[in-house]
Amino acid sequence: MATQGSINPLKGNIVKVSNYLDESSICFLNVNSRDEALDALVEALASTGKIADRESFFKAILDREKIVSTGIGMGVAIPHAKMDEFDSFFIAVGIQKEKGLEWNALDKAPVKLIFMIGGPENRQTEYLQILSRLTFALKNVELRKNLLNSDKKKLVLELFASF
Repeated sequence: MATQGSINPLKGNIVKVSNYLDESSICFLNVNSRDEALDALVEALASTGKIADRESFFKAILDREKIVSTGIGMGVAIPHAKMDEFDSFFIAVGIQKEKGLEWNALDKAPVKLIFMIGGPENRQTEYLQILSRLTFALKNVELRKNLLNSDKKKLVLELFASF
């Protein structure tokens, strides 16, 4: 039986980004660099117990950035790492309210919205569904604007739950 938020190909349920979010993994950032932002999000995930080995996850995130930037444009980056130690997917959100961060994004725009995805190595289909749904949502200008204007973690969750 499919759990809420997963896709059962026979039933056609749609992945909901909000099912992978929680308040403890949302960070309002005021940092000076990409690596500081990544470190803050990894720390938030580690402090909530979503990742057991902080250093190996941080290294995996940085290694992925070396392959090609996860700055997708529109002021958004989606750093990610899949590892065997994870049983399920999760997303940490970083909102950089002040100056944008240099991320070598596709459109060269500074990044202000960061969505860090982690999860199991062996569930590529679910990962692609999460990534697809997240990028679809983030193409919405109003959603991006509302996220940047939010000042409460609960509001961030509500924005994704209502999308």
